Amino acid sequence: MVLMNDKKLGFGLMRLPLTDPENKKSIDHEHLCRMVDEFLARGFTYFDTAWMYCGFESENAIRRALVERHPRESYTLADKLHAGFLECAEDRDRIFEEQRRKTGVEYFDYYLIHDINPHHYEIYLKYDCFGWAREKKAQGLIRQLGFSFHGDAVLLERVLTDQPDMDFVQLQLNYLDWESEGVQSRKCYEVARRHGVDIIVMEPVKGGTLANVPPAVQGLFRSYDRTMSVPSWAIRFVAGLEGVKMVLSGMSNMDQLVDNTSYMADFQPLSDKELELIWQAVGIINSGIAIPCTGCAYCVDGCPQEIAIPQYFSLYNADRQEVEGKDWTPQGTYYEGLTAKFGKASDCIGCGRCESICPQHLPIIEHLKEVAAHFE
Repeated sequence: MVLMNDKKLGFGLMRLPLTDPENKKSIDHEHLCRMVDEFLARGFTYFDTAWMYCGFESENAIRRALVERHPRESYTLADKLHAGFLECAEDRDRIFEEQRRKTGVEYFDYYLIHDINPHHYEIYLKYDCFGWAREKKAQGLIRQLGFSFHGDAVLLERVLTDQPDMDFVQLQLNYLDWESEGVQSRKCYEVARRHGVDIIVMEPVKGGTLANVPPAVQGLFRSYDRTMSVPSWAIRFVAGLEGVKMVLSGMSNMDQLVDNTSYMADFQPLSDKELELIWQAVGIINSGIAIPCTGCAYCVDGCPQEIAIPQYFSLYNADRQEVEGKDWTPQGTYYEGLTAKFGKASDCIGCGRCESICPQHLPIIEHLKEVAAHFE
């Protein structure tokens, strides 16, 4: 796989600037245009969108901010096919053509069979999505073909053995999930390396978790180098891994973009001393995070009770990390405000839809009970 340039930072388009924080469709297009322009001006070219991002508006947004405003040769664009929207073989072409229309491009530089887990892989095999995508590549409509993965190392071994001609695999890699038995970042990375396939990294900052680390971790990092932002430690960790060709970062404002591009413009891997500090940070964080949710929000769409699951988990984690003994914390107030618009955690009926689609394989139903007991 040949990338347009050697800069390893990609612009993930799942978490974009919003005019209304409670409405993921309310993309701030003026702000996004400025971010896209700055990203390109700094020499970065890779953009990553998907059919369902930002309430199905991400593809439209990148057409307006990027495709209609910049030469086609100045950027690379990735898009994805998701099993959750396939009910028949004809849906493959229907979605693909709609994606081309929405993004405004003739071809995709990168195209992914998205979010492979045990259930989704069977759907992709049923509708021969890999064979279909190979035909699109032969037609020049896809330049590089790969898949994104949310499963264990055993399944990844199977997929890469079944599909040996993939140009790349997109994995969730970050220092917090590196030894996680649920996510298996390290084990999956090692499988990909054995197969010699290029790696694109998603969730390097774990949905913002590794940008908002506990004060003890902030102090640990800053005592070593006050000029390095907290997210930079996470992104540099994965960018320095052998075989990693691109690291995606969801950037929802200009400050985040400027910070990320500042240290990735002339990327330097972590030193041995910095890696030691990373593993110290993991121990500290693991002692305080109750629910390791990335905030992808896949669990929200289709919830019959319209429960704001990622927001509640985030508030719960934050409240658990508060200094003990406080008479009041803001998280309870935020929770009460959200329940005026969404279902409460205690409204969960245990249908299991959220758990069947969760990339992190979280026991969401049990966690919602914890949240309800804590806040309600």
